[in-house]
Amino acid sequence: MKRNRIDILATITAVLCLAVFISGNIQRNGDDRFVSYIIDPTHKQIKFYWKNDKQQHFKSIQNLKEWLQNRNQQLEFAMNGGMYKKDNSPQGLYIEDKKVFSPLDAANGNGNFYLKPNGIFYLTAKNKAVICATQQFKYSPEIQYATQSGPMLVIDGKIHSDFKEGSSNLQIRNGVGVLPDGKVVFAMSRKEINFYDFAFYFKNLGCKNALYLDGFVSRTFLPRENWIQTDGNFGVIIGVAGK
Repeated sequence: MKRNRIDILATITAVLCLAVFISGNIQRNGDDRFVSYIIDPTHKQIKFYWKNDKQQHFKSIQNLKEWLQNRNQQLEFAMNGGMYKKDNSPQGLYIEDKKVFSPLDAANGNGNFYLKPNGIFYLTAKNKAVICATQQFKYSPEIQYATQSGPMLVIDGKIHSDFKEGSSNLQIRNGVGVLPDGKVVFAMSRKEINFYDFAFYFKNLGCKNALYLDGFVSRTFLPRENWIQTDGNFGVIIGVAGK
């Protein structure tokens, strides 16, 4: 009888330890500092939007949402997709539906965009997602969508060397990474965060490469997470829509 009690206690202890272990993993992977959206681009199409069919800039997520609704499509996810100029034109390379609307920018300059290495997030016609440093990019007519931004957050599995742990440079930030299985993860910080912690989030998920998209202007529309931001005055918007 005594042995049975010991066995039962041992079993209960093991179960509790397993529960704590699982809970810890869930907490580490589900970092509540971020709004994140993971998508398999071979199952749902990621599209880039800049101008509507009347050649008007979308600018805000609300304008994109209404435009899609008029075409019997429901916006599932949206996020500003890179830096832009005062006239809302994309800064650096921008490709939409295989057309190059803005050329690659390999120049030196000031600001986050020019914090080298910067990089490019692109999708091929076969819906393969790629993030690479600008100097590694090779144009192909099979690229369906592309946006250039900077800096890179994670490069070949390593956090950008210019980022400092504990930095006081805090901003709302949004970015994109590609997971080892080919899925894409978009993330935006709920509160101000430094570059190092933001990059670490993507690295901790397993992203070999991740790209910063923008900062304090960042907005994300993700109703399933009860995160609905539809304002903005952007250049490119990245979105996923369904019927």
